[in-house]
Amino acid sequence: MDDTRLYTIGELARRTGLSVKTIRFYSDSGVVPPADRTPVGYRLYDVVAVSRLELVRTLRELGAGLPEVRRVLAAETTLAKLAERHLELLERQLRVLQTRRAVLRAVVKLDRSTEEVRLMHKLAQLSDEERNRLIDEFWDEVSADLTVTPGFTEWMRSAKPKLPDDPSAEQVAAWIELAELVQDPDFRQATRAMYEDHARRLAAGERLGVPSCDAVERWQAVLDEAHAAAEAEHAPTGPRGRELADRLIALATEQSGEQDSPEHRRRLADGFAGHDDRMSRYWELLAAINGWPVRRTTERSTRWLAEALRASAR
Repeated sequence: MDDTRLYTIGELARRTGLSVKTIRFYSDSGVVPPADRTPVGYRLYDVVAVSRLELVRTLRELGAGLPEVRRVLAAETTLAKLAERHLELLERQLRVLQTRRAVLRAVVKLDRSTEEVRLMHKLAQLSDEERNRLIDEFWDEVSADLTVTPGFTEWMRSAKPKLPDDPSAEQVAAWIELAELVQDPDFRQATRAMYEDHARRLAAGERLGVPSCDAVERWQAVLDEAHAAAEAEHAPTGPRGRELADRLIALATEQSGEQDSPEHRRRLADGFAGHDDRMSRYWELLAAINGWPVRRTTERSTRWLAEALRASAR
């Protein structure tokens, strides 16, 4: 391209692929000023205008507004800084679109009503901080004004839902179900009752510690095996039931310091018999959201364990 030649607005349009109207707009805006004018007042542009128009088109396609374009052209900011800012915006928009896609997939899967879909979309768009606040408010309410084992509530609330940037429909559905669960007044009341029982037992002198990660894993291993035994229709009063009952009472003794006795086994059995499946569901949903292994604890397996413990107490 001739560095000294001047181009009419029509020639500039043909060279850049932009319309005459667009070039005139940029020219009037001062973004691409003419280098000269013909004797009758027609605008003429030089090779610099061609380069500026190419840059302007690129920036506009990347989503930059006219003020930002002016700042780049005036060297008030750098292309790298502008690109970084727009990359952040683009990634934010992408996360919104990905979440919206996951919500739509969940809607297809769950077949919810219009009002429920609106709520689902609202819940799915919460930030990590807002999701954490919802969980913290739940534990604050159910434990308020009760004296429980120090650190117990902090341990219960320590697991937080963390949706990935590109969640699956299953993860979004799990988060929506979890959010609905912790806002359910009946579930809150049932969890509050669990806390009140904990406070009564602590006041009566029971040693109720905060389980370690290793202890939780061993408890869960027994629950997993009880689930498999119940599914396989093993009799809880048989050898398998006795084995799992003995392992449970060993774990309970280790945690509380209370010695093994028929009364201890029956109390533990009562606890399993009164187990609320919704609390197990709470942890299953957290696992699904965070991509952890999902451990199933069902009413069938907890009742199986309760019967096994009662049988072993005779």
